[in-house]
Amino acid sequence: MSENDGKKTLGLRGARPGNVKQSFSHGRTKNVVVETKRKRVVVPKPGASKPAAGGAVGGDPSKRPAGISDAEMARRLKALQAAKARETEEAERRAAEEKAREEERNRRRAEAEAKEREQREAEARAKAKAEAEEQKRRDAEEAAKRAAAEAAAAKAAPAAKTESGPKRDLSSRPAPAPTPRKADRERENRNRGGRNEGRRSGKLTLSQATGGEGGRQKSLASMKRKQERARQKAMGGSVEREKVIRDVQLPEAIVVSELANRMAERVADVVKELMKMGMMVTQNQTIDADTAELIIEEFGHKVVRVSDADVEDVISDIEDSDDDLQSRPPVITIMGHVDHGKTSLLDAIRDAKVVAGEAGGITQHIGAYQVTTDSGTVLSFLDTPGHAAFTSMRSRGAQVTDIVVLVVAADDSVMPQTIEAINHAKAAEVPMIVAINKIDKEAADPMKVRAELLQHEVIVEAMSGEVQDVEVSAHTGQGLDELLEAIALQSEILELKANPDRAAQGAVIEAQLDVGRGPVATVLVQKGTLRQGDIFVVGEQYGKVRALINDKGERVKEAGPSVPVEVLGLNGTPEAGDVLNVTETEAQAREIAAYREQAAKDKRAAAGAATTLEQLMQKVKEDENVSELPILVKADVQGSAEAIVQAMEKIGNDEVRVRVLHSGVGAITETDIGLAEASGAPVMGFNVRANTSARNTANQKGVEIRYYSVIYDLVDDVKAAASGLLSAEIKENFIGYAQIKDVFKVSNVGKVAGCLVTEGVARRSAGVRLLRDNVVIHEGTLKTLKRFKDEVPEVQSGQECGMAFENYDDFRAGDVIEIFEREEVARTLD
Repeated sequence: MSENDGKKTLGLRGARPGNVKQSFSHGRTKNVVVETKRKRVVVPKPGASKPAAGGAVGGDPSKRPAGISDAEMARRLKALQAAKARETEEAERRAAEEKAREEERNRRRAEAEAKEREQREAEARAKAKAEAEEQKRRDAEEAAKRAAAEAAAAKAAPAAKTESGPKRDLSSRPAPAPTPRKADRERENRNRGGRNEGRRSGKLTLSQATGGEGGRQKSLASMKRKQERARQKAMGGSVEREKVIRDVQLPEAIVVSELANRMAERVADVVKELMKMGMMVTQNQTIDADTAELIIEEFGHKVVRVSDADVEDVISDIEDSDDDLQSRPPVITIMGHVDHGKTSLLDAIRDAKVVAGEAGGITQHIGAYQVTTDSGTVLSFLDTPGHAAFTSMRSRGAQVTDIVVLVVAADDSVMPQTIEAINHAKAAEVPMIVAINKIDKEAADPMKVRAELLQHEVIVEAMSGEVQDVEVSAHTGQGLDELLEAIALQSEILELKANPDRAAQGAVIEAQLDVGRGPVATVLVQKGTLRQGDIFVVGEQYGKVRALINDKGERVKEAGPSVPVEVLGLNGTPEAGDVLNVTETEAQAREIAAYREQAAKDKRAAAGAATTLEQLMQKVKEDENVSELPILVKADVQGSAEAIVQAMEKIGNDEVRVRVLHSGVGAITETDIGLAEASGAPVMGFNVRANTSARNTANQKGVEIRYYSVIYDLVDDVKAAASGLLSAEIKENFIGYAQIKDVFKVSNVGKVAGCLVTEGVARRSAGVRLLRDNVVIHEGTLKTLKRFKDEVPEVQSGQECGMAFENYDDFRAGDVIEIFEREEVARTLD
């Protein structure tokens, strides 16, 4: 069998064989047959023209690759030309960019060189100026020295003449050394280590500023004082500086270092004076105002007494001139009893459904709205709640208002909250307009309303008085135009004006903690214009106006007088009724808010602290017999929380009371649950809910959370819970009389009274009183009741029986036994 076994030899096509000799180690060689590729030589055919530059391959079909058509070849050529064009453009672009970068580098280099040149020139000018000043100073020092030397010589000459001793040989004294040149002086300074204090006394070196190596650093003021002393010494004598008398503001307490700073005196001197007065204090200790006043007078300054309350002087009320005043819309507050139709009346005026959004159909927040009448008059309305719990909210509404519209239902007449609203309006000295509502009802009697208003000194025009009254119907719209005309007429009489071109001042109508927007306050601007970006302080809070939102929910840039807006950007939730004032800087607002917060904290601490130990012990003794129901209150707005707390304070009597551990605004948090668990109190949520972590914690710890949307329900539930803490009332029911006929001794029982039931019935375990000559000598419990020898539960009137008392046997024949039963009656809070 051959080596290839009928197979072709593997080789290259068109190759020719050849022999290669391979050499190995140890002198071994081997011949190997290899195949080499022959080079293909293309010989052009005779008569063929020279191919064109762009289409050499495409012009001759025989020279292009196999299977490529003319169209494909044209596309390839076109792509090749486009690629070459792109390369050319890219090269040109790179060259332009490189040229631009080179120009930018040259420009920057030129600018840097120019700046450096200017800096060198400035340094050279400063150096020349410093050398000139130094030369002047040296000349002045030399002149002063020469003058001093001449004066000393003049004094020494007469003394030399009057000397009795032999005259000195002046020729024997050494001649004065010539003044060394500048180069010699510099060489001498270098030899001495450069310590020429005379020449460099006016310059501040680094070692001098740091007080030497490892020494205590001197202050800049100390170095200035040293330079001043050196200058005065060089001028030929020490000249005392003139004392600067300062007006030192002195608060109620001040730190020693701060006192020295205000007097511009050294702290060590102030401490020294205090030690002379017998007070061993340091610079960080606080001294009282009287001691500080003595120190200030000792140093020769004037005392200006100030108090912490002076921080509020920056927001003192500015009197506006009559020329700056402009007309403003009136602020109208709608007041009246609950369910008399106040919100429905405003709803009819605004053409909006406000009452539908209130829980239970009653208003529980103060709403602020602006209404434009058909005549173009702008009116600002405040809708206050009518329920008794919202007394303080109605009180605030009367304080910021110009006109009060008293809504009285024609079918219900004057009610308790109506009288309260009248009192608020009179206390605020605000004109009143009576709106007799629900005139469309069959039971409406407007004359009865007018007559009952007379009892409260409200005399309407129909009764020959001055108070305007309008019969309206919020349901049908009757009399609304007349009501608006009456309001416009009253506002014209008042001539309401304000200055819009000043720092804003307003009153907080309502405040709440919004989850997405943070603390939000509804503010009624009273003076000036509140703008976005203004820094303000309101009560114990401050902030910067981040956004202003009007009553329609639109963002506005500014709000003028009598315009209600929601203000965003507070650092905390203010109290409803606080006054908002715009300040110049945030530091002022922060300082005022901090002072108010501290003052309120001190006031609360003073109110809760007993003045004497006797008072404290008396309070503890009084609280021993009082049961408390602790609760936590969280509400959606500040006004509602305040109203709930006030309602809780009214619940209770001498035996039981409700104590609000904490009230706040916003959702119920895990902190509230922890406080409730520690005190065993339920959490009352009014229009708020607990977050997820708070709910889980409450479930784990067994804390009860109750949600409410109507204040009536919350007050009733708390009142019922407080009633459960009342001790039951013990009521006695008389059931019978028995007369003792004889007394027997029975073994194992003791004395037994043989009795005849003369009235009612005798029952075992009932209460008994033993009467002797109509005087009670014993009160106890009936232990044994027997008829003949049997124990019986009761004995009727006219029957005989045997009785024995619990732990008492001193009865005699002729005594009367009064029999009664005790019954526990549950009590409730009125």
